[in-house]
Amino acid sequence: MYRSHNCGELRASHINTEVTLSGWVQKSRNKGFIIWVDLRDRYGMTQLVFDEERTPKEMMKRAEDLGREFVVQVKGKVIERASKNPNMPTGDIEILVSELTILNKSKLPPFTIEDDTDGGEELRMKYRYLDIRRNPVRENLIFRHKVTQEVRNYLSQDGFIEVETPYLIKSTPEGARDFVVPSRMNAGQFYALPQSPQTFKQLLMVGGMDKYFQIVKCFRDEDLRADRQPEFTQIDCEMAFIDQEDILNTFEGLTRHLLKEVNGVEYEKFPRMLYDDAMRLYGNDKPDIRFGMAFGELNAVAQHKEFGVFNAAELVVGIAVPGGNSYTRKEIDKLIDWVRRPQVGALGMIYSRCNDDGSFKSSVDKFYDQDDLAKWAEVTGAKAGDLVCVLSGNANKVRAQLSALRMELAERLGLRDPKVFAPLWVMDFPLLEWDEDSERFHAMHHPFTSPKPGQLELLKTNPGDVKANAYDLVLNGNEIGGGSIRIHDKETQALMFEYLGFTPEEAEAQFGFLMDAFQYGAPPHGGLAFGLDRLVAILGGQETIRDFIAFPKNNNGRDVMIDAPAPIDDQQLTELSLKLNLKS
Repeated sequence: MYRSHNCGELRASHINTEVTLSGWVQKSRNKGFIIWVDLRDRYGMTQLVFDEERTPKEMMKRAEDLGREFVVQVKGKVIERASKNPNMPTGDIEILVSELTILNKSKLPPFTIEDDTDGGEELRMKYRYLDIRRNPVRENLIFRHKVTQEVRNYLSQDGFIEVETPYLIKSTPEGARDFVVPSRMNAGQFYALPQSPQTFKQLLMVGGMDKYFQIVKCFRDEDLRADRQPEFTQIDCEMAFIDQEDILNTFEGLTRHLLKEVNGVEYEKFPRMLYDDAMRLYGNDKPDIRFGMAFGELNAVAQHKEFGVFNAAELVVGIAVPGGNSYTRKEIDKLIDWVRRPQVGALGMIYSRCNDDGSFKSSVDKFYDQDDLAKWAEVTGAKAGDLVCVLSGNANKVRAQLSALRMELAERLGLRDPKVFAPLWVMDFPLLEWDEDSERFHAMHHPFTSPKPGQLELLKTNPGDVKANAYDLVLNGNEIGGGSIRIHDKETQALMFEYLGFTPEEAEAQFGFLMDAFQYGAPPHGGLAFGLDRLVAILGGQETIRDFIAFPKNNNGRDVMIDAPAPIDDQQLTELSLKLNLKS
C-alpha cells in the first residue's frame, strides 16, 4: 500500500494516527538539527518533519539528500504542528516520519512547480507534464471535468443518449480546411477528420434516436489564435420533432444549470437579439453586453456640413466612452494610433469631449458647432464627463473597427469582469453570405441549415436576404454555442446545394448518402453544438482555452512536447502511395 491517506486530507482529528503518504517533494528546509519537507500530491500538501532527537541518523541523511520533485513514500505519526499555518488545510498537523522510501529521484525541473512559476509559456508547454503538477493547471483540468460531468448528467436526465460517431470520414468542400488521412488499403484515397459530426447526428435523427449528444473531438486545419486549436472539443447535440423554441429552451436550461452549479449564479430567461441588431448596435454577431457603449449612427447629424471625410462615408458611427473626457490629448492620440494599426485598419478617429458644464470640444470644431456636437452626444447616449469616439467609412468595415475599439476600451476601463456573466441569444442570421474571391454565395453556418419559414422562395430572387433558422449562444462576448433547424427533405436540400454552386453530380458525390436518407421518413430536427474548451474557459473566468486543455498546441499548431507534426519515413510514404515534393 503506497498510501493510507492523501496529502490534503489530514486534520487535527488525525493526531496520533499512523499514516502512509506518497507524493512529490515540493521543497525542504534544513535547519541542521531539524528538516521540514512539504510533500505534495493532487489533493494538497502535508508537512513532514525529521529531527535529530527522534529520527535515526541514516534517515536524516536521506532526508538531507531529497531534491525538488523526488517521488517518496513516508510512514509516520500525525502530530500537532508547533507553528500552525492557517493558510493550509493541513496546517494544524505534520508527520513525524519513521520510514522514508525514495520511489524515484528527479532532475532539477526546468521551472519551479509553483503557482507563480518562473517558466515561460513555451517552456511550460514543452514540459507540460510538469506544468500539470502546478495548482492552477491542475485545478483548471479538474474544473473542466466538473463542467463535463454536469453536462453529461443534465443531458442524460433530459433523455439524451450519448452516441459515438466516426473519426475517419469523407472530406467535404464546405467550411474550414480538413485534416486528411491517407488510406493504405485504398491507394490514392483519403479520409478526413471531422470538423463536426454534423451529417452523422442528422442520420441519427433519421434513425429515430430522437435526442442525441456527444462530447467529441473535432478538427480544423486553420490559422490559430488564443481561443482556437487544430483539435477542439464540442458538446454536440441534436433533437427530433422540435422547433426552434424547443432548442432554445433546452440548451438555455443547460447553460443556466452550469452557471448555477459551477459558478453559483442564477439567471432567468436569456435576452434575445436579432443578428441585424447585433451588427448595428455592436458591430459583431457576438456582442459583450456586460457593459454599454452601444453604437450610435451619426449620418443624419454629421453629414450636413462641409467635412468631406464624413460626407463621403457610407456610415458615420460613434460610441460614448464613460468618463473618457478625463483622457489627456496624449492618451487620445494613442487611441487614434491604436485604431490605425493594421489589425484594426481605421484611417483615423474623430472625437468630442462632453464637458461637465454641458459644453463640447471636438477635434473638428472648425466644421461643427455646439448644437451639432450635442446631437452626437444624444445619439450615442453620452453624458457629461464622457468622450464620444467616431469612425467613418465602409459600413461593414467601420462597424468591425468600432467593435474592436469598444472591446479595447472596455478592457482598459475594467468593464469586462470575468466574474459577471451576460448570456445572450443571437438569432436570424443570414442563410448565405457572398464571397468576393469565389464570386458566389456560401452557407454562413453550413449547407444543412434551413431558411426561416416562408423565406424559401426568396432563394430564387434575393438569396442574400434570406434569413436562416439559426441561432448562436453568446457569453461575455464569446460564441459558446451555435446551431440551427436543419433541412430534412431531399428537394429543399438539393435546392440549397444548387444555390451554393454545387452541380447535381457534385452534390450527389459529396452528400448523396444524406439526401438518400431523407427519402426514408426523416423527421423535423435541429440541434446545437457548444465549444467545450471555450465554455469551460469562460466559466473559469478566462478566455484562453489552452489553459483548460491538458496537452494543447502552440500558436503554430505544434505540440512542442512530443515534437509534432513530424516527418514520416520513406517506407511509410511508399505504403501510403504518397510522394512528397518539398521545395527547399
